[in-house]
Amino acid sequence: MTVATNGNHPATANGTNGYYHDSGIWKDAPVLTGSTKFEPLPDVKNIMITGGAGFIACWLVRHLTVTYPNAYNIVSFDKLDYCASLNNTRMLNEKRNFTFYHGDITNPKEVLECMERYNIDTVFHFAAQSHVDLSFGNSYGFTHTNVYGTHVMLESAKKVGIKRFIHISTDEVYGEVKDDDDDLLETSILAPTNPYAASKAAAEMLVHSYMKSFKLPVIIVRSNNVYGPHQFPEKIIPKFTSLLHRGRPVVLHGDGSPTRRYLFAGDAADAFDTILHKGTLGHVYNVGSYDEISNMELCVRLLKEMGIPNDTKADFDKWVKYTHDRPFNDHRYAVDGTKLRQLGWDQKTPFEKGLKITVDWYRVYGEKWWGNISSVLSPFPIVDRTGEAPEVVSDHEEISEQPQPAKDRASTFSPAQEVV
Repeated sequence: MTVATNGNHPATANGTNGYYHDSGIWKDAPVLTGSTKFEPLPDVKNIMITGGAGFIACWLVRHLTVTYPNAYNIVSFDKLDYCASLNNTRMLNEKRNFTFYHGDITNPKEVLECMERYNIDTVFHFAAQSHVDLSFGNSYGFTHTNVYGTHVMLESAKKVGIKRFIHISTDEVYGEVKDDDDDLLETSILAPTNPYAASKAAAEMLVHSYMKSFKLPVIIVRSNNVYGPHQFPEKIIPKFTSLLHRGRPVVLHGDGSPTRRYLFAGDAADAFDTILHKGTLGHVYNVGSYDEISNMELCVRLLKEMGIPNDTKADFDKWVKYTHDRPFNDHRYAVDGTKLRQLGWDQKTPFEKGLKITVDWYRVYGEKWWGNISSVLSPFPIVDRTGEAPEVVSDHEEISEQPQPAKDRASTFSPAQEVV
């Protein structure tokens, strides 16, 4: 266990872990945050944010650190897995109210030591394995991190008397929503359809049980898909942007018809800030976007944003290819965000604006932010954990000119499987 405090970079025993490498690229990048600012809460002082070097959490880490420099001390707690980077928060290293703590949520000693050392009173629990494709091949790992890790966090929070435990879940716990169904409320039944979503739903059950059994003060947040700068390019928007920037075609899973609602990361940071300051303990809040876009339509918009001609079918087919779908791919998710909007939050960034900000950022920084991302850009990359540090390895899936059905992988090695 190693701790970095106020600008001191952590190092492994032999100093070889690439995730600590500082290329200096972060020095030229803008410090991106949300836009909300509230009167600081008198009973909140030391905030622990798990997964703080990962995508969504790093936005909140930067936002709270910069927005409340004299009110809150922010401790970013992160294992530094393959999809995290210290570059996401290095610009905060000289801030007196920022600390990075290198720790694993599945290690009770590290979690408890962090909470006790920094007198943590508030927790935002983001840390999770979150890539659905990987969950089809290595569901044990998702259960270990997302369920057991959450259990460790809850038990530690109970021991030290945490005053607010804000658990970040996902809209995927509700399961698939049909095109003609109403948007789902916070009271809707959880019906997850993939191992990732199931692990997040199970984690929610633990959170709820600690609220009931031990009176732990909790809030649960279920958000739509978040996108924006700092997202590891295993997810569709940064992956496709990076491929097009390299002059390579993108590869859709299946026929490209599934839709997702996209929320810009700055708006997500504002939502979490609003929930911290105005949310009611014991409640669940959906964070909903207005922008619902199919994967196929996303390709059209990315080609346009990148200035790549796609007016004809021949042009489009040159840049958009296909591979088999996931074993099961939810057609759409749809949540009702009215409850959070009643607290004063609303989506501020339309998709067109957010996509431009994102594409521009990846054009400048995406190729260097995490080191070599070439292997990540394949349709179903594999995470190899057999070495000293996890390594993303390219798959060798068949690419087609036409949409493909889901592949029967019941008795074969999954290209999304983690090698352990």
